[in-house]
Amino acid sequence: MSSRLVVPSGSTFGPLAALFLACVFFATQSDNFLSGGNLALVIQQVMIVGTLAIGQTLIILTAGIDLACGAIMAFGGVLMAKLAVDAGWPPLLAIAAGIGVCALFGLANGLLVTKISLPPFIVTLGVLNVAFALTHIYSNEQTISGLPTELTALGNTFPLGGTDVTYGSVLMIVLFLVFAYVLGQTAWGQHVYAVGNEPEAARLTGIPVERRLLTVYTVAGAVYGIAALLLIARTGVGDPQAGQTDNLDSITAVVLGGTSLFGGRGRVIGTLIGALLVGIIRNGLQLMGVPSIYQILITGILVILAVTVDQLSRKRSRR
Repeated sequence: MSSRLVVPSGSTFGPLAALFLACVFFATQSDNFLSGGNLALVIQQVMIVGTLAIGQTLIILTAGIDLACGAIMAFGGVLMAKLAVDAGWPPLLAIAAGIGVCALFGLANGLLVTKISLPPFIVTLGVLNVAFALTHIYSNEQTISGLPTELTALGNTFPLGGTDVTYGSVLMIVLFLVFAYVLGQTAWGQHVYAVGNEPEAARLTGIPVERRLLTVYTVAGAVYGIAALLLIARTGVGDPQAGQTDNLDSITAVVLGGTSLFGGRGRVIGTLIGALLVGIIRNGLQLMGVPSIYQILITGILVILAVTVDQLSRKRSRR
């Protein structure tokens, strides 16, 4: 058991090879693809889903799934915006409140999963509807504009090698690096993998399984709150319509990054690669003039292939 905890399993070679081949292909199809401005745009386009996918990775590593992440993010964004604009709260306090409420949503998910033993799919499906309804009730179906600069600061850019890069993109990458370290080099991260691999075996070795699951769901909720701030920074408004498909996009990024839907195997850096792969494919096809419906088709095929490879590798490892 201990040897399994030292190094998180799951290879990023396949996703990285797919990302490289996609870049080579689209570079031959469009002269603009490898330009600094276009690559910076790809990172901006994936920073929200990519950040959501960090929290999604934590939950999937424990053999769970979170269908509510996009709705929680949307509620957090609307809450931040309304507290800052309508209630007159100091912007930093509004941001902290939004992230805190998202963390509470995550805690609620965790309590329902651990204390009542409800399946994560059912729990998060229900919370999706709750968060979606609360977002529209609280916002009164209105988009909140006129936000203070503190809420949109991460959408500002700085020059890097002749290309304008947003601070939000940098924050997303920093978050991936932080969680890569936490999952790979700390006891908490090792426990997350152990719970996903064999929860009963983890319990017998002294790992507090329920407590770890609670922290996973709570931390994931807080990450969704950070994604809400990035969403506001990118759009400049508090939008109650946001995030409606981001839950599926975040799962797509996690799966394409090589994390097993059965838990206990995967790397958060693989999730970053998966998010970039989706962004590269959509951007490249758009530059080629391919209709958006085919972008969705190709992404769906890639997800099926990734899950198929995961299932086959699991069967092979059991022999």
